[in-house]
Amino acid sequence: MAHKAGFVNIIGKPNVGKSTLMNAMVGEKLSIVTSKVQTTRHRIIGIINGEDYQLVFSDTPGIIDEPSYKMQEGMMQFVDGAFLDADVIVYVSEVGEKLDSPFLQGIIAKLQKAKVPVLVVVNKIDLTSPEGLEEFVAAWNKQLPKAEILPVSALHKMNADVLLKKLVSLMPESPPYYPDDQLTDKSERFFVSEIIREKILLYYKKEIPYSVEVVIEEFKEEETIIRIRATIFVMKESQKAIILGHQGKAIKGMGTEARRDIQDFVQKKVFLELTVKVNKDWRDNDNQLKRFGYLN
Repeated sequence: MAHKAGFVNIIGKPNVGKSTLMNAMVGEKLSIVTSKVQTTRHRIIGIINGEDYQLVFSDTPGIIDEPSYKMQEGMMQFVDGAFLDADVIVYVSEVGEKLDSPFLQGIIAKLQKAKVPVLVVVNKIDLTSPEGLEEFVAAWNKQLPKAEILPVSALHKMNADVLLKKLVSLMPESPPYYPDDQLTDKSERFFVSEIIREKILLYYKKEIPYSVEVVIEEFKEEETIIRIRATIFVMKESQKAIILGHQGKAIKGMGTEARRDIQDFVQKKVFLELTVKVNKDWRDNDNQLKRFGYLN
């Protein structure tokens, strides 16, 4: 049997479950998943290998109507790129999404012009009635008659097997693009920084998580331990004070949780040192955004 391989690019608005879907398909936690919007900032690849196929999934930041600063503009470039290099585009929707909004109509117009197959994955079907789901699927069929609509629950992996079979069937014949033991294109350092950022998202409220960037300054692997030194950049002195907390209690608690997850990820004991620095207006500074990987 001929081998199939190709790129499945996942797009959609914030918080519809794109990262949960990719993690469920790949079987590993590669993308941050929280209830806060815009948790995915970069384009993250996850790879599935079967006997006669390789699917390269790409999770992208949630599509936003009007970027507020240059970092978000860079994030939207990742989304634009996802339209250009896909073998299949997966648009993740959720029941109740307003299909007639001008913003979504703009996305639908792009999907209509796509030169590759488009799958609309209707997520979170466990949160609606059969009648509500049927009505919503019919509405999508009217909007994109050429696309296939697949209802799933990424959280509970409902219909994940159906989605996998459909994606494989749409792939072109091709040798694999990556070695069969490779899970992603990102480094361990990248995922360590994402784990720390995830804990900040969960641990702190309001604007703090969106003003933060995490940089791994040192990743030193020894025989029995990995020593990691990370800097948390914030935009204001007041944010630095919130991250640290009274007598450093907040950063200590957050760091303990991050270290546990990093140890699970690297399967080794970890020493984690966190420092906080103010980097004013980094989200609108081209040099800083290049350094942090948002701009080329």
